[in-house]
Amino acid sequence: MAKMEVKTSLLDDMIGVGDMVLLEPLNEDSFINNLKKRFDHNEVYTYIGSVVISINPYRSLPIYTPEKVEEYRNRNFYELSPHIFALADEAYRSLRDQDKDQCILITGESGAGKTEASKLVMSYVAAVCGKGAEVNQVKEQLLQSNPVLEAFGNAKTARNDNSSRFGKYMDIEFDFKGDPLGGVISNYLLEKSRVVKQPRGERNFHIFYQILSGASEEFLCKLKLERDFSRYNYLGLDSARVNGVDDASNFRTVRNAMQIVGFMDHETQSVFEVVAAVLKLGNIEFKPESRANGLDESKIKDKNELKEICELTGIDQSVLERAFSFRTVEAKQEKVSTTLNVAQAYYARDALAKNLYSRLFSWLVTRINESIKAQTKVRKKVMGVLDIYGFEIFEDNSFEQFIINYCNEKLQQIFIELTLKEEQEEYIREGIEWTHIEYFNNAIICDLIENNQTGILAMLDEECLRPGTVTDDTFLEKLNQVCATHQHFESRMSKCSRFLNDTSLPHSCFRIQHYAGKVMYQVEGFVDKNNDLLYRDLSQAMWKANHSLIKALFPEGNPAKINLKRPPTAGSQFKASVATLMKNLQNKNPNYIRCIKPNEKKAADIFNEALVCHQIRYLGLLENVRVRRAGYAFRQAYEPCLERYKMLCRQTWPHWRGPARAGVEVLFNELRIPEEEFSFGRSKIFIRNPRTLFKLEDLRKQRLEDLATLIEKIYRGWKCRTRFLLMKRCQIVIASWYRRYAQQKRYQKIKSSAITVQSYIRGWKARKLLRELKHLKRCNEAATVIAAYWHGTQVRREYRKFFRANAGRKIYEFTLQRIMQKYFLEMKNKMPSLSPIDKTWPARPYLFLDSTHKELKRIFHLWRCKKYRDQFTDQQKLIYEEKLEASELFKDKKALYPASVGQPFQGAYLEISENPKYKKLTDAVDEKIIIAEVVNKINRANGKAASRIFLLTKNNVLLADQKSGTIKSEVPLGDVTKVSMSSQNDGFFAVHLKEGSEAASKGDFLLSSNHLIEMATKLYRTTLSQTKQKLNIEISDEFLVQFKQEKVCVKFIQGSQKNGNIPTCKRKNNRLLEVAVP
Repeated sequence: MAKMEVKTSLLDDMIGVGDMVLLEPLNEDSFINNLKKRFDHNEVYTYIGSVVISINPYRSLPIYTPEKVEEYRNRNFYELSPHIFALADEAYRSLRDQDKDQCILITGESGAGKTEASKLVMSYVAAVCGKGAEVNQVKEQLLQSNPVLEAFGNAKTARNDNSSRFGKYMDIEFDFKGDPLGGVISNYLLEKSRVVKQPRGERNFHIFYQILSGASEEFLCKLKLERDFSRYNYLGLDSARVNGVDDASNFRTVRNAMQIVGFMDHETQSVFEVVAAVLKLGNIEFKPESRANGLDESKIKDKNELKEICELTGIDQSVLERAFSFRTVEAKQEKVSTTLNVAQAYYARDALAKNLYSRLFSWLVTRINESIKAQTKVRKKVMGVLDIYGFEIFEDNSFEQFIINYCNEKLQQIFIELTLKEEQEEYIREGIEWTHIEYFNNAIICDLIENNQTGILAMLDEECLRPGTVTDDTFLEKLNQVCATHQHFESRMSKCSRFLNDTSLPHSCFRIQHYAGKVMYQVEGFVDKNNDLLYRDLSQAMWKANHSLIKALFPEGNPAKINLKRPPTAGSQFKASVATLMKNLQNKNPNYIRCIKPNEKKAADIFNEALVCHQIRYLGLLENVRVRRAGYAFRQAYEPCLERYKMLCRQTWPHWRGPARAGVEVLFNELRIPEEEFSFGRSKIFIRNPRTLFKLEDLRKQRLEDLATLIEKIYRGWKCRTRFLLMKRCQIVIASWYRRYAQQKRYQKIKSSAITVQSYIRGWKARKLLRELKHLKRCNEAATVIAAYWHGTQVRREYRKFFRANAGRKIYEFTLQRIMQKYFLEMKNKMPSLSPIDKTWPARPYLFLDSTHKELKRIFHLWRCKKYRDQFTDQQKLIYEEKLEASELFKDKKALYPASVGQPFQGAYLEISENPKYKKLTDAVDEKIIIAEVVNKINRANGKAASRIFLLTKNNVLLADQKSGTIKSEVPLGDVTKVSMSSQNDGFFAVHLKEGSEAASKGDFLLSSNHLIEMATKLYRTTLSQTKQKLNIEISDEFLVQFKQEKVCVKFIQGSQKNGNIPTCKRKNNRLLEVAVP
């Protein structure tokens, strides 16, 4: 048995009436009240059959989430509450599954939400169709074409902050699987007059404000623009800023969208250059000048703006300036050049700006089509989305409103025709008898406008092409002559006498009775706007530009392709476009979205009944409802109908076994519904009156309440039984667990008692055994003691004589042994530290241990010295050996020695190898330098000092000039016999040379150094190492020095403190050199 499937429906939890076809009673008041009731509950969508009414909420609602998309995906149109997603899903599934081309017509006045509705449709289709890299790229390009077209084609108006000022029709092409392949966009009648003039409180097109707000300073500089809006005459200042609109952010969005759609960087740059040129055209101003022939001509006031425009567009400045001042008229072989007065120059400027922007917009649409068109040539399915201006009734209605309302008349005509056609086709398909439906046919109004002979557009074209003086008034006179008797045309000057008394109609106006109401049009500007004339001089100037895009926008400016034929008028072009659109729509299955604006304040939660009523009338919504319910108000397939109402009949509840139609017949017979209230089609049940449907709904509601009560009763019984059985099972489980717990506690208690008794018994036995063992042990010990005493007595008796003879010596040896043992144990705990300079040593405990005590001290000191020495590296050992050698040579002999103990012996005090000044000296010395130091060499003649470099190598002693590094003297170590110095605190020393040697020819050296101890020590050790002989170190306050052939006595005396702490040397006579030491 199949399980009952509960489905939701349009009729479930319905606020008001979700489908206006079911509204009872049907009149204007009930229609508006139903919309208001649903609007107050945030239900902004309502159906008229398959038509969706959309009321703009003016705020974000949580009904467009991905979850909502999934909720409406692949669902029956009437299965869920009304939503735009339901219509989009129905259209998409019909296209995909039934291979029917679709079109979605979105209509309504400005601010009603048409653009947003088209976005929602496209986003839904993009969400439910296939996935994949190529498919996603196509979807992204289709969606990103919207921001580009909105920026260039939308503007802020008094009624809407993002009003579409052009009509857009997009054909989205799909493959056989329903995946998008591409698209084609058609645009209709851009409101190009907005470029040069905007009504008060409105703005120019968005792109102008976005560039000035969002472009970088560098980019603006390239476009020769400034960020200040007030600098440009084409931008209205009273509404330059719009609350809630971030123009800077939108500019970044537009640039990103252009990149995604496929615009190249140079194309984007060219587009913005054209926009900048249009903006700057408005700043060109003219002044009048009189010529010699008396004709007035115009001159440009400030040519700086013209110069910048020419730099942007690559046009010769003189060519463009002449085009603004002269007009050339060509007729066959003749050319006539006339001057333009100021008014004509301003007209030419504005005409150029409008044409330039309009052609740029058309080029953008063409360029986008090139990017998004399908690349394959396979057969395609098409879904069209039409977002076009709604019916417009303003205080001042001109040519734009006239052709917009003409387009809406055509859409209304095709809407009625297609709706009736759809109804008729469904009746025939279901085998229901078709009855003729009376309705208002607006073909007579369309004929009034578009008739090729007597239509208003035809007469306007005829008037524009007529030679002679042509004005808006002559056009109105012609209308009065031709249309005077037409029942939908009214004019103050009409020959029809019934309008002569209508004082509400001005003389320069005419009125047309449209299907949506009467609209009064002012004829001022009709002729000029229909002509849409751009002087040929300006076209040719644009064609001569070095700007590739501008040149492509004006092909008629090419002198080689001059066409003297007058271009088609704006009205005839639009008429042809509408005819093409109508033909396109008639080949597709239509889906309608009627958009309504709830208030003029663009505010949320405000429902203006008068404004809504006006829109209901001109959208013809009541007429639509009457057409839909002229035959049968409601129709539904047999399966969902039986599924919804089967609980009303015992034979069909809960499951019907048989055809669904038979089940519905049984159901309706059981309910005794009159036969004239319904008819059986091939696949659907048709219900004539909404009251019958509401009766079924009331019966269903009552039956559902009864079923709910029954279900509640059964559920309560089941719940009570379930609870009782659960409690019973719980009681059994609890009882079993408690019994187990009680038995466990009793067992534990018995077990504890048994263990306690066992422990007491084991303790008693253990204590008894212990007593027995202790008694046995005491017996054994007593026997052993007795035996020991007995054996001792026997031994003492036998050996008593020996104990008396050696007792003293053995006691002495034992005592001495104990004292030595105690001494060594105490020494172990009193040992001093391992530092070699630590002289502490424990005191001697006994006098007889004196020699032992001293020897131990000596051995310990030698041992710790060895331990200390073992820690040294080879370099440290060498340093300490030198220090030890210095100690042996100079300790207690030289007063300078104590100060040198703490100073390390460095040897190389001069970095000779690293100093480039001594490179010559380094190259001359091949051996390793042991010491390099600056010394003072004492002059033999006067005792004055001169700086020299003292070098000690393994084999020689060298003296070199400090400045130049030249070697002055070189003495082999074997020629050095003695070193003499004083015992004072000075650095003087004499190096005695061997007599007869080559180095001794000039005599001995008398030198002074700050590192005397180190130099003497290293000289001593090096000489000993090389010659194996000790160098004599003489320390005396008087010694002789050999100077050439004579010997001089060097005497050291205590000097005064005049020269501070520096020793001074002075020659007293030929035999005495006196050194004063402080």
